[in-house]
Amino acid sequence: MQEKKASDKIEEGVEKVSEVITESSLWEKFVEFLEYKIINFNYGVGDEAHVIVLKVKYVILVAIVLMGTTYVLRWVKRLVTRKMPDEDKVKFNTVFSFARWLIYLIVILVVFDSIGINVTAIFAASAALLIGIGLALQTLFQDIISGIFILVDQSVHVGDIIEIDGKVGRVEEIKLRTTRAVTIDNKVLVIPNHLYLENMLFNWTQNGTLTRESVSVGVAYGSDVQLVKKLLIQAASTHPDILSTPEPSVIFMDFGSSSLDFKLIFTINDSFKSQFPKSDLRFEIDRLFRENNISIPFPQRDIHIIKKLE
Repeated sequence: MQEKKASDKIEEGVEKVSEVITESSLWEKFVEFLEYKIINFNYGVGDEAHVIVLKVKYVILVAIVLMGTTYVLRWVKRLVTRKMPDEDKVKFNTVFSFARWLIYLIVILVVFDSIGINVTAIFAASAALLIGIGLALQTLFQDIISGIFILVDQSVHVGDIIEIDGKVGRVEEIKLRTTRAVTIDNKVLVIPNHLYLENMLFNWTQNGTLTRESVSVGVAYGSDVQLVKKLLIQAASTHPDILSTPEPSVIFMDFGSSSLDFKLIFTINDSFKSQFPKSDLRFEIDRLFRENNISIPFPQRDIHIIKKLE
């Protein structure tokens, strides 16, 4: 009996508090603020008439839902990447950053539809604007999709040396829209990812850091070709950046128009700086040829002038 009386008193107290709050001018102002119409847009005639109303309370509800979605996404991201290797974690974070905005868009549309806002009407009213935005962002979406393809098929990794559109650089960072590479001159290449789909890409180090390089040289006709071969291998064998395994080799390429053409093939461990050992080899080859009286010819032409008799 006493418990019933206590519960009745509590109910009466709650009712009194609710009545006071309801009758309060502050509460009325707060309710009016929540019911304030930010957007009140009508379009169409007759049966095709549509009304788009956006109130303050809807905006607050969307903000709360987005905050909750953000918390859930962070928790999912932390759970999924907890035991991932660092390299896979970077790739996942890049794709996740794109998927996150897509999830936000879907959540907003679901919330709008749940609170009675005609989402179809919004799209219909802004169709021309959306088409314009789509055309303007066409390249951006191409870059994003290409970035996802790069991360999924793993055709390019951070640290790879790539050549695209005649430019060579070492990949420093792969983002969702662009790839950042640094050239041998320490210049930064910002490559839009859609270029990987439109151009032929050369990945110099996909099979490993070891690469085969070459230096071509021509000698005069009548030179001792065995001596030439010996000197070329000697020049390559003494260079500190050229690997001894596999051994350097020499190929007799062709009987040229003015020279006997040879190619010296060798292996280095850093193709990004291949121009430096190539330059050293050319200096050394020139020195050895001079010491052994082997000349490097240059193209010559004989011009015969025929004078017509009058």
